[in-house]
Amino acid sequence: MRQLLSSLSYFSIFFAPFLFPIIVWIVARDEYIEGHAKRALFSHVFPFLAAIPLLYFFITAHSLASAIGFVVLFFVIYGLSFVYNVVKGIQVLREYY
Repeated sequence: MRQLLSSLSYFSIFFAPFLFPIIVWIVARDEYIEGHAKRALFSHVFPFLAAIPLLYFFITAHSLASAIGFVVLFFVIYGLSFVYNVVKGIQVLREYY
């Protein structure tokens, strides 16, 4: 049960990226589950935190190429975060206790 809730916190990027890890983090009384829920929440929020300076750079860009580069950089960061969540969800689900 611990691995299932922990891995669902990471897999929630598919269905409830912010809501599910917060609920699991608040409701769970197990440190193992809370730790994974916190990490999953941060990994869901990180791309949007990174988007703040990228949005500023996009707005103040002096050329179309650099503006497109900032948009591409955001999608690369989001894609890596997505892959990280899927990999961590599988790793946690495969742990044995």
